[in-house]
Amino acid sequence: MNLEELRASCIACEKCGLCQTRTNVVFGTGVPNAEVMFIGEGPGQREDEQGLPFVGRSGQLLDRYLQSVDLSRDKNIFIANIVKCRPPNNRDPLAEEWAACLPWLEEQFRIIQPKIVVCLGRIAAQRMIRPDFSVTKEHGQWTEKNGILYTATLHPAALLRNPSQKPIAFEDFVTLREKIKEVCTRTYPQQED
Repeated sequence: MNLEELRASCIACEKCGLCQTRTNVVFGTGVPNAEVMFIGEGPGQREDEQGLPFVGRSGQLLDRYLQSVDLSRDKNIFIANIVKCRPPNNRDPLAEEWAACLPWLEEQFRIIQPKIVVCLGRIAAQRMIRPDFSVTKEHGQWTEKNGILYTATLHPAALLRNPSQKPIAFEDFVTLREKIKEVCTRTYPQQED
């Protein structure tokens, strides 16, 4: 199965109650062979309306951070969420919702085969790295699981609510850029001298 076939199956998903209130499934976006994946918790209102992850104000902020380290959803990364449908009123996804959605994300991992995963915010970090992960204390630190390097940073929406934390998140992106140069071969092609 390739990414487009998986997308078609995911769009028809009715494995949990979120299918009843969604406008669109937010499968993910980016390049299908990305060495770097960003994982959020779930779509918000704008994402639900457009069917794309991180397109609202927090997505615009994320794009600025990505651009600052030469990353782009059009060029060298893939962005997805733990759950593919918007939880009502942007509440945290329930355990049964993320459990129902996890096979979609696992299949995205199998197809894309990322070398690095960046969790955006607490919920994603606690699902992907470990249940007691503290994004405010452990952001920018690296963990290896099954040959994939994981890190987490503050969620862009949290940065909009608390702008004083933006420099902390920016440092995480600088650290990410250095790690990508260390372990990825396609994300930053080697320059000819």
